[in-house]
Amino acid sequence: MRSSLHPRTPPERLRLRDIRNTSTFRLTLLLGGVALIGVVMLTVLIYALSARELNARSDRILHVEATRLMTKPPRSLGSEVNFAISHNASGLNYYGLLDPRGRRIAGNLRGSSGFTPGHAREIPERAGRHGPIRLLAERLPTGEILLIGRDITPLVDLRWRVTIVLVVSALALALLIVGTAIALSLAPLRRVSQLQRTAHEIAAGHLDQRMPILGRGDELDLLAGTVNTMVDEVGRVIGQVKSVTDAIAHDLRTPLTRMRSHLDRARRQEDIDLATAERLDLVIADLDTVLERFTALLRISEIEAGSRRAGFAEVPLSPLLSSVRDLYQPLAEERGIALALETLPGAVVFGDQSLMFEALSNLVDNAIKFAPQGGQVSLFVSRDEKGLVVEVRDNGPGIAEDQRQSVLRRFDRGEATAQIPGSGLGLSVVVAIVHLHQFTLVLDDSAPGLIARILAPDHSKFPIQP
Repeated sequence: MRSSLHPRTPPERLRLRDIRNTSTFRLTLLLGGVALIGVVMLTVLIYALSARELNARSDRILHVEATRLMTKPPRSLGSEVNFAISHNASGLNYYGLLDPRGRRIAGNLRGSSGFTPGHAREIPERAGRHGPIRLLAERLPTGEILLIGRDITPLVDLRWRVTIVLVVSALALALLIVGTAIALSLAPLRRVSQLQRTAHEIAAGHLDQRMPILGRGDELDLLAGTVNTMVDEVGRVIGQVKSVTDAIAHDLRTPLTRMRSHLDRARRQEDIDLATAERLDLVIADLDTVLERFTALLRISEIEAGSRRAGFAEVPLSPLLSSVRDLYQPLAEERGIALALETLPGAVVFGDQSLMFEALSNLVDNAIKFAPQGGQVSLFVSRDEKGLVVEVRDNGPGIAEDQRQSVLRRFDRGEATAQIPGSGLGLSVVVAIVHLHQFTLVLDDSAPGLIARILAPDHSKFPIQP
């Protein structure tokens, strides 16, 4: 795991997963699903009642015709059946008269089993046979069976078409619900994306940014107003604390400088004894540490206040890193530390060259300071899919994983480096410069040691206008 500091996080594009997770999408699907179920149930109920009524109507016609034929004399019933077939005008297309054994006596229907006398049933269409028909069987007092059938092809076709319409309508309504849910989710999701981008910039220290308010008075406007009020108050408090800190550093630096000058003159007097000289040296060293911290605080404030990027330009990394290496080469040789440099030809970033030099110098200075005697400090430049990577690597004690975020704050130096002289503001200056350039600072484990990475866009491939 690594610790990183990045001033701005680019917004992600809207994805289906993001839309699917919104409450608007889920609520629309829920309400649409309930409406769809209600429509389907109502349609099925209407369909079932209509089909039942049509079947009942056919059964009534069959019963009326059966009652008419059963009133005829048994001897003339066969001829009546044949006459009804030849003179059919009511849709009663099928008749049959069977003996008690089920053999056909008259008509165009043959015997069949499974009929309950007095009850009509539906016979599906079969290849080479009649159908689909609604068939009624009646047993005569003589034991003969009277069959009367009605062609229900239009009714079967109607049921099939109603079923298709029901399925297609349900699918179309479901797609309409999903489309409506997506359409209703896009606007709030875009608003949330805008709020996220603003929140990232505020979290990166740009306290002049405010959440956009559209004036609709909805819940997002209320949330944005609340956050803006909170940012106003936080900015006011931070500004007061910062102004007090800067004022203290600025006001005390002058008298402390005069005090150091007086002590230094006293230290150079010829009649001073050795014990007093040693005490004065300690006091002067402490004053130098205080002045160094005041200078660093004022430098951080100066960098943070210089939010304008009008003075930025293309900065080639190879000569910049070579200058840093040349500056710290004598110090590294004095401590027996090998200072290696590996550059990348053509690597260019967009920024302030002097500030970039200061940030890299602080990182190299820290690496040399914490590297062991005879150790190694390396500077690397590489390129990945996101841009350029500038690494400063050492083989010192490193920084514990749970402290890599805290050491980026002012005066925090970590437990492993507490015994090494320093102000605890070097990384704070680097953080301020990284913020200003909108780069990314990453602290990682070198096993052993520490890797400090600055991730920056490659200006040679992706030019950025100031």
